[in-house]
Amino acid sequence: MGEKTRRVALLRHSTANWSHDVDHERQLSERGREQAPVAGRWLARSGLDFDLVLSSTAVRCRETWGLAERELSAPSRTVFDERLYEAAPGDLVALLHETDDDVDDLLIVGHNPGLHWLADALTGEADGDLLTRLNLSGFPASSVALLTFEGPWHDVEHGVGRLVAYWTPSG
Repeated sequence: MGEKTRRVALLRHSTANWSHDVDHERQLSERGREQAPVAGRWLARSGLDFDLVLSSTAVRCRETWGLAERELSAPSRTVFDERLYEAAPGDLVALLHETDDDVDDLLIVGHNPGLHWLADALTGEADGDLLTRLNLSGFPASSVALLTFEGPWHDVEHGVGRLVAYWTPSG
């Protein structure tokens, strides 16, 4: 029997207001409140039933996931992890390594530049021009990258993934 295929989706939080003094407490803007459900509908169409959602504790990530999750057919087990806020590349890989192997489909709701870096770093292969599109776009607010890889989470490293989908609200 071959290795188990795992999927990880990376969702950048939707557009946030800049009016709050404390970055962690910034809320979604009106535009962000419109973007998040659209991202949720894209996730629903992807056919993924997330076994686990890891989200930053930042208000804008919590709000993004709350609005996006309403578009899915079933609620997902969600863990809010403070390490996702301002996560360095090594922190993101460490979170993947800590994921239980009973999780096949994982969603991470977080921030740039970390999510963009993670998508780029994990991608060893990409369908069509997806990696070029991802890197040219800069992974804007509400974007989703979907990667697959074989094997256990603790084996995730640079270049093991295949970028199979990349979506942005602007198309």
